[in-house]
Amino acid sequence: MVAAAFIVVTERFPLAQAGQPPRTNIPSGVLLEPLGTTGEAVYPAFEGWGPLKDSANVLLLGYFNRNKEAVEVSIGPDNRIEPGGPDFGQPTHFHSGRQWGVFAITVPKDFGTKKLTWTLTANGHTSTVQFWLNPQYWIDFFKNGANGNEPPRIKFSATGPELIGPPREKFVQTLNATVGQPLELTAWAADQPPTITFETEGGAAAAAAAAGRQTRKPAANEPLPAIIGGRVISGAPAAGGGGAAAAAAAAREKRGDIQILWRKYRGPGDVKIAEETINLVNGGDAKKFLEAKTTATFSAPGTYWLRAQVNDSSGNGGGGDQCCWTTAHVVVNVK
Repeated sequence: MVAAAFIVVTERFPLAQAGQPPRTNIPSGVLLEPLGTTGEAVYPAFEGWGPLKDSANVLLLGYFNRNKEAVEVSIGPDNRIEPGGPDFGQPTHFHSGRQWGVFAITVPKDFGTKKLTWTLTANGHTSTVQFWLNPQYWIDFFKNGANGNEPPRIKFSATGPELIGPPREKFVQTLNATVGQPLELTAWAADQPPTITFETEGGAAAAAAAAGRQTRKPAANEPLPAIIGGRVISGAPAAGGGGAAAAAAAAREKRGDIQILWRKYRGPGDVKIAEETINLVNGGDAKKFLEAKTTATFSAPGTYWLRAQVNDSSGNGGGGDQCCWTTAHVVVNVK
């Protein structure tokens, strides 16, 4: 069973910003709320929970930044998880748009019905999400029951251990860099294609039914809608001309069989990544690890976290299913 990824948040406005008009309610029935330009909220998101390979349970979280630019929110009163926090490894650098499953919190087996709350205040807007081992949000991170798909695998040295599934608290790699000098980032990725395929043939009636379904369901790389403050908001704009199937096929061709994304996660300065998205083609060979290289250049000294995410053909967030992709965090000490 795979749970859908929903955001459940409460938004408050403790302070009115100068020049910032009050937010108005979205009219009933409106499914798509566009991103703002600046001064908008960042919504924390609970994706779901489930067991890892060692049977430990993890809570998976992401966010939705409504601004068209990245937002920085330091750990503390404005970016806290309680009780027991404020720091549970959450990001301090929030990229624009919907970001799926960026970190996970491991909880003990006797966690029971205890609840945690993530509070984010950005641009004067405070949003919270409460999360726990809610049975309705149970996820199988390692296999999509509908098509047998499994997450891609990633490693950070040719002979290093393979990682799969949600990120763990332990950093997979610690690197050293110098301000202004490019640091090489190397990863190897492999993927097992889905083991179950679906036939679309079967006569005119089946073709007509498939065409009808096509007009209603999102493209394969489009996340499911999210619930934000009682409103339904699409996680991605609707596909353009050619229909959902054509858009999905074009997206798969563009991104390859495997896609590695590098993103800033924490740190005191700017990070310039030469190639943030690397597309790889393995020709369906599940055992073939492909090498991907890029560089990161840091503007200021300090400790940075980078997030390395590897997607398969299901795209970001597994198309909303929360399976199948793999995420890992890398630490860089910059002098």
